[in-house]
Amino acid sequence: MALTAQDVSRIAHLARLQLSADEESAMLHQLGSFFGIVEQMSAVDTSGVEPLYTPLSALHPVELRLRDDVVSETDERQANQRSAPVVEDGLFLVPKVIE
Repeated sequence: MALTAQDVSRIAHLARLQLSADEESAMLHQLGSFFGIVEQMSAVDTSGVEPLYTPLSALHPVELRLRDDVVSETDERQANQRSAPVVEDGLFLVPKVIE
């Protein structure tokens, strides 16, 4: 994917960055290098390769340390909502801030 100087300017604008001309050209080179690496990785055939949830599992079997999914706390909704200014049907009511 070849980026242009206009692409870098647009990305900088979206990120609210003010870049000088030198910084834009450096960013163009860095982003081009990054996307070059992504294209190389995309070209590798990974069919039949099982995804790893941790890189360590490629070296030896890893036991997942998961706890049982059981309720461990009581329902404290009313106590937690006691300090709220307005509550309705167990929900916090807040003023509308977006038109």
